Amino acid sequence: MAAEPSVQPPAHISNPGTLKELLSGSIALMKPVTWFPPVLAFICGTIASGVTQFEFVTVALIALGALMSGPILCGLSQVINEYCDRHVDAINEPQRPIPSGRVTFRHVYVTIAVLTILGIGLSLAFNMSVVYLTILGMILAVVYSAEPFRAKKLGWIGNAIVAVSYEGLPWLAGHMAFAPITQESFVLAMLYSVGAHGIMTINDFKSIEGDRLMGIKSIPAQMGADWAAMSAVITINAALLAAAIYMLGTGNYISAAIMVALGLGQIPTQRKFLRMSDPRARAIFYNASGVMIFVWCMVVSAVGIRS
Repeated sequence: MAAEPSVQPPAHISNPGTLKELLSGSIALMKPVTWFPPVLAFICGTIASGVTQFEFVTVALIALGALMSGPILCGLSQVINEYCDRHVDAINEPQRPIPSGRVTFRHVYVTIAVLTILGIGLSLAFNMSVVYLTILGMILAVVYSAEPFRAKKLGWIGNAIVAVSYEGLPWLAGHMAFAPITQESFVLAMLYSVGAHGIMTINDFKSIEGDRLMGIKSIPAQMGADWAAMSAVITINAALLAAAIYMLGTGNYISAAIMVALGLGQIPTQRKFLRMSDPRARAIFYNASGVMIFVWCMVVSAVGIRS
């Protein structure tokens, strides 16, 4: 078996430089582009909880929860994944902070420690339910990325862990930060986690070659681009349809109708996505055009069960 590529940072960056450079390296590790889904899920959970008094303290807590869910906890999971994926990134994305030598391993360790402390500290501003969900999210981040678990190697299981961490847990935390969880909110959180599984499949299109080389059984690496794309679309549509049917069953007819209309509106985008031949272009195209429909359905259903 071929030796893994070395990604040890070069000696000339052992002293990474100014505070600005250190912060820039940490933010690059945390991948800000990934923060939006958990932030939105937390806000949807807050809406679903039925909070009606948007006083200063309530707004401050919502902002604190959004900071915790996105930049801190999602950022933490990304740093852990960047570190554990450094050999794969050396093949797929050698410009990433670790394989390019932009950050040292010590920089990574300090960033993980700081984000862990901040995440648990911010969760204490709410209640113990939120603290437990925060700790569970941290555990899932390690199980997904790190050996000996490395659930990322098992595409279906790994995607499920990320989907629950990105959508389900933040939604539940947003709700439980302000009120006891309800059946409707829990069911929707789980359904949107299923839909996020399909989105995670699309995100894996960018690393098919490296995943195959490193033995990571992502869904695109296992099934090929065409079948993986079909699987992702079916998963997303099934989740949205189930959520719309559930809203209909709970008497939220207007919300259900809007969700169905939104779902139908994404069909042209999905048809184009399925016809595209370039796997990387597929992921970029669908993330830019199709995921927003999923996001709006989340908001509509959260408002529906609140009213």
